[in-house]
Amino acid sequence: MDDLDVRLDDLLGEINDFTLAQTPEANAAQLDSANQGEKTFSIGFTDLNEFLRELEEQDLDALVDDLRSDLPQKDVSTPDQSSTNTDPQTETALIQDSVTAAPLPPPPSPNTQESCSWITANVSEPQTKAEKIKLALEKLKEAKVRKLIVKVLICDGGSKALMVDERQTVRDVLDKLFEKTHCDCNINWSLCEINPELQIERTFEDHEYLVEPLSIWTRNSENKIYFTPNHQKYVMFREPQLFYLWKKKNPCLNRVNKKIKELLIEEHLCGSTLMVPDLEGVLFLKEDGKKVWKPRYFVLRASGIYYVPKGKTKSSSDLACYVRYGNVNVHTAHTYKEKYRAPTDFCFILKHPHIQKESNYIRFLCCADEHGLMLWVNSIRIAKYGAALYKNYQAALKRESSLTTKRVTTNQTALHMTPPTHGHIQHPQGQTVMTLTTLMNPHLTSSPHLLLLSHHNT
Repeated sequence: MDDLDVRLDDLLGEINDFTLAQTPEANAAQLDSANQGEKTFSIGFTDLNEFLRELEEQDLDALVDDLRSDLPQKDVSTPDQSSTNTDPQTETALIQDSVTAAPLPPPPSPNTQESCSWITANVSEPQTKAEKIKLALEKLKEAKVRKLIVKVLICDGGSKALMVDERQTVRDVLDKLFEKTHCDCNINWSLCEINPELQIERTFEDHEYLVEPLSIWTRNSENKIYFTPNHQKYVMFREPQLFYLWKKKNPCLNRVNKKIKELLIEEHLCGSTLMVPDLEGVLFLKEDGKKVWKPRYFVLRASGIYYVPKGKTKSSSDLACYVRYGNVNVHTAHTYKEKYRAPTDFCFILKHPHIQKESNYIRFLCCADEHGLMLWVNSIRIAKYGAALYKNYQAALKRESSLTTKRVTTNQTALHMTPPTHGHIQHPQGQTVMTLTTLMNPHLTSSPHLLLLSHHNT
């Protein structure tokens, strides 16, 4: 009983601390003073200048133009500020009098116009790359919409640098990466956040605004963003029977046809009320501050995750709330069997987004096998995001179809325009074509395929 009281006190303390942390009125002054001195404009780079120096001239010009277009327009004010409260009729009369009283200046000569335009162009437009970098830094600080320069790592070992603003969702960023990498537009492509210190990862949902979670990272954070396929991203729509018929034996689940899958999706995920999978079973719970794991019977509900305290029954009245979904994200963990002496390596955690290091407010759970890990992690996603996941899935399918059609049309047009030479297709101007190579790797546990991007000059 004492152990339960301690856990309850810790849970109440966590709710209280993070409720206060999320109150703007209580922390506005502190946040302003902390951010007054310096702001972060880049993610994944040790120095923003490092990224700007690596940019090609045309990319740097495009960045500066984009930043310029986003700057607030300055108001034109009269020298006498007291005239702002003048009666509109009086103000109109004064303007008319000043226009009639002051003679118009003579038009400038053609030589003068050319000279002025030449001077203006050379003064306002940066010429060297160093000047453009300086201008880009200034515009980043002045932009009314927050922008971040983000380094995204790709599964082939390369990387891409993107400018992302606070209005762009993960879906928007994925579309940018499709254009930059020329990879296939499969719906499984995802942006994944890696936290090396906690040894965890999480796939960003397509409807999330990417700048929000990245802004939480500390300045010296070693976190990374990967552009990689995640075959579990929409597994609940491809194989809904795994979540809503999980109590049946595997042979029965394998015989579920397409029609039954559509009915399950329509009944549980597309209706006016979301039906959360009634998942339950034994999970291993890590004690706070200790490398000790105890088995507990857990139950998934729409409001949160509950467990059966020691000595209690599985009835609803005896269930104790372990965590609610509102202020936490679910992350899969790696090598916790070695780090925390977990019973297996199939672990996941639940934590507040602002927690980036070790903390007593992190909830650790361990599953018996990989299938159980897949069920719990994705069922929590269903309970937390609800219908937003289905909207993301529909948008991803639509985007995949439109981009595939567009590329097929473009390729067919290129084939008709360029005649073959020596039995090979010669692309115009030696264009580089990016293809996808699928490799089988028996050591991969989460995915049987590893997609690598490779370049071939044709």
